[in-house]
Amino acid sequence: MLIVGLTGGIGSGKSAVSRLLAAHGAVIIDADLVAREVVAAGSAGLAAIAAEFGPQLVLPDGTLDRAALGVLVFPDPERLAALNAIVHPLVGRRTADLTAQARDSGAQVLVHDVPLLVENGLAPAYDVVVVVDVPPDLQLERLVGQRGMEPADARARIARQATREQRLAVADEVIVNTGSLDRLAELVEALWVRLLEQASG
Repeated sequence: MLIVGLTGGIGSGKSAVSRLLAAHGAVIIDADLVAREVVAAGSAGLAAIAAEFGPQLVLPDGTLDRAALGVLVFPDPERLAALNAIVHPLVGRRTADLTAQARDSGAQVLVHDVPLLVENGLAPAYDVVVVVDVPPDLQLERLVGQRGMEPADARARIARQATREQRLAVADEVIVNTGSLDRLAELVEALWVRLLEQASG
């Protein structure tokens, strides 16, 4: 089974590439979804967060108050480290379970959709790293035009991530997503053929 790491800056179209790969038959493990799953209502992860940071972080519907947690941890490196010490092992175990399920199912290609792959130094964990690449000015245009973000907020979000150069430095495959959705589909189809060749080689 070929293990692929998929990443790209905010507004690059990484999620669209992930959906297209899934349509071709790739098994997708979405890091953001796994991180949400391990702290879902009623989970051991949420109970551990409430024990560490206070029961006020559990909303009346039983879910985590993410905004309030962010206010607590992001300005304070020690509090953020405490949160990561709870969440990261849970994410690791769940990811390992999902990987084992994919292997048992006979999947040829497993794609880890990881927004912060470069920032967290995860490139060596994958057989192939795919980077969805767009110029920063196009990122900004999409975030403002398609997501309705304020330009200053969009620039700040881009600046908090790895640079374009840092992402390209770890890439084995680059999808340049500057055209239409049809063009993106063509690029992903060609990528899928190459991935299958590696998986079977």
